[in-house]
Amino acid sequence: MSTLDLPSGDFEISDLFSDDQIITITGETTLYDNVSKPAHYNLTDGIECIDYIKQVLGLQGFVAYCRGNVMKYNHRATYKNATPVEDLKKAQQYLEWANETLKEIHK
Repeated sequence: MSTLDLPSGDFEISDLFSDDQIITITGETTLYDNVSKPAHYNLTDGIECIDYIKQVLGLQGFVAYCRGNVMKYNHRATYKNATPVEDLKKAQQYLEWANETLKEIHK
């Protein structure tokens, strides 16, 4: 997790983040990013899509799903002109999720 340098004095959360990184639901502000917590995957009842997928696929299935996404994002980063860095970050995120889940399996 990265740290955030806050400005001194009064400031609004919107001064620190872009609109696509902030969603306010029932008075609570939640921070999103396009790699590890995309806002468009968090729209219903606060359940993240990735958690739902993990629950439905089970631990072994989820590891396979993550490994497939690592391959996908590594492959498409070489063909995507606008945001190859973001695709590589997504590949890294899926690798982290796979490793975390493998630790759960092999504890």
